[in-house]
Amino acid sequence: MPQLFGTDGVRGLANADLTADLALGLAQATAVVLGQGRSAEARRAAGKRPVAVLARDPRISGEFLSAAVAAGLASSGVDVLEAGVLPTPATAFLIADIDADFGVMISASHNPAPDNGIKIFARGGTKLPDAVERRIEEYLDRPKLSPTGADVGRIIRFADAEDRYVLHLLGSLPNRLDGIHVVLDCAHGAAAGVSPETFRDAGAKVTIIGNDPDGMNINDGVGSTHLDLLSKAVLEHGADLGIAHDGDADRCLAVDAAGKVVDGDQIMAILAVSMQERGKLKDDTLVATVMSNLGLHVAMREHGINVVQTGVGDRYVLEAMNANAYSLGGEQSGHVIMADYATTGDGILTGLHIVAEMARTGKTLAELAAVMQVYPQILVNVTGVDRTRLVGDEVVDAAVRAAEVELGDDGRVLLRPSGTEQLVRVMVEAADQPTADRLAHRLADVVRERLAI
Repeated sequence: MPQLFGTDGVRGLANADLTADLALGLAQATAVVLGQGRSAEARRAAGKRPVAVLARDPRISGEFLSAAVAAGLASSGVDVLEAGVLPTPATAFLIADIDADFGVMISASHNPAPDNGIKIFARGGTKLPDAVERRIEEYLDRPKLSPTGADVGRIIRFADAEDRYVLHLLGSLPNRLDGIHVVLDCAHGAAAGVSPETFRDAGAKVTIIGNDPDGMNINDGVGSTHLDLLSKAVLEHGADLGIAHDGDADRCLAVDAAGKVVDGDQIMAILAVSMQERGKLKDDTLVATVMSNLGLHVAMREHGINVVQTGVGDRYVLEAMNANAYSLGGEQSGHVIMADYATTGDGILTGLHIVAEMARTGKTLAELAAVMQVYPQILVNVTGVDRTRLVGDEVVDAAVRAAEVELGDDGRVLLRPSGTEQLVRVMVEAADQPTADRLAHRLADVVRERLAI
């Protein structure tokens, strides 16, 4: 069968690619693979059933998909704690908080409303390794668990799920947020109920946009992929900053009081310096992907902070963090992982800690973000090429070396083949935009000529 799991769960057009039948089958297969661990067997020995947490974002299709998942799990002998609409990081936290055997989140993150996805978390709220995802796929075509009588699972409302998560977020803060006015863009998504409440409880003055989910408007012109409305709202209300979440609230981007965007790299720089000053940055190390801006590396070097680079994708950031127990990592897109408090990216947590640093230092967001100079960056997608021939092409390699010599210490070059399409991504950073543009297009021409299909 074709591979179902992508870089972040199983995704597709709801009721076309991602059907109720598939959701049911995935849940039953997951019950076999994750419901047979040591903790589940200990529960059975005590006369109890395995336990899973289930939550969703407010997409209309999440209603039938979560019902299908709940049915699949319960019919396989798993008790389902149904948490309703909550952020993805809340689901991960709750799995660990109540020591559930695993959990499922129904969301397609920043994708438009017609799409949806199924994200599965292991015990402890961690993402699944590739090998476990493959096992779940294999069990789709194998016999399922079919308990009867008292061994059938129950579907129970997780009544205090949101309260547990909010208390966890508030407990992570080093100080209150009093005196700071923040505009929150909840993307008409899973943050709508939790984020405003938490920021207010922490002491901030809150103005809200993107906070009226109707099942179809998630990410529609709002949220972390559409920051214009947030910038406008910050200026209109005279706020100190704006925080934007995506549909499932695992990302966070910001705008300062002047409406200028503060991206994930700048957010990581702010948090890294703050955590270092407070003795919270493990081994004075930050984990970031190869796509992070050169300015982040320069800023961290100036503060004595080491940067570990990974491949693109939060799962690779997490792998590097977990391997060495690093406390901070993330991506330019705003997917920031604070390992002392979360097992995955948490946009609300990240936003709270940005505002907490403003309150602690008395600095504006623009002043904090100035710790890092953002180098001009251009990304050119070269299509119609054989990406498999990129590595080892002598002419392309020579062109890259020539560009690197011209840039010196004031820029960098990255050529990356797509993992799914016949294209090569050419990224260049330089001290000025014209230089970045010129070198990127020159390299793109070489790639196009050498690797043409």
